[in-house]
Amino acid sequence: MKNEKTKEFIGEKTVMLIKPDGVKRGLIGECIKRVEQRGLKVIALKMIMATEEQARKHYPGTDQWISGMGQKTLETYAKYCKDPIGEIGTDDPLKIGSMIYDWNVELFTSGPVVAILISGIHAIDMVRKIVGKTIPAFAEMGTIRGDYSVDSPALANEAKRAIRNIVHASGDTIEATHEVTHWFTPQEIYDYTRSEEDVMF
Repeated sequence: MKNEKTKEFIGEKTVMLIKPDGVKRGLIGECIKRVEQRGLKVIALKMIMATEEQARKHYPGTDQWISGMGQKTLETYAKYCKDPIGEIGTDDPLKIGSMIYDWNVELFTSGPVVAILISGIHAIDMVRKIVGKTIPAFAEMGTIRGDYSVDSPALANEAKRAIRNIVHASGDTIEATHEVTHWFTPQEIYDYTRSEEDVMF
């Protein structure tokens, strides 16, 4: 009989979103398969057309977060010897981050999104490991992004669009807590026991 602490430990929750580019490429089943074969449990699943408000509120949207995205982009430009002013007209991290924020919202609302709520031991870290690093070029082979995406920030910025990296996965406990309530109602979440849980845990 598992005690409450054990249940809490193995019941950590995280959100994976299969973005419109992943849905359009027929990768829904592949993404779910990779989660389930690791022993993680799908406890909610739905396909939706996200509204602009849903897409925008998915992200923190603070100036600090927006500037952080812009700074990462500037670092990518520096790495590949590209001029941000020549490419997108500014080298201000906040302005660049605001552009990327808008592009991400455009991607999220460009087609159906599959929202998946996952639970299991170290679910947040495990799903991040399964999907791979945000920039596909840095994602390891064997991860979803490493196997199925070749997009780059430089190319995406040049085309004034978001990186097409197939999936989103909650980055930490704070993100996961927000995303669970943002994308799912309590009535959509189910608790059950996978057949191998007694053996694995």
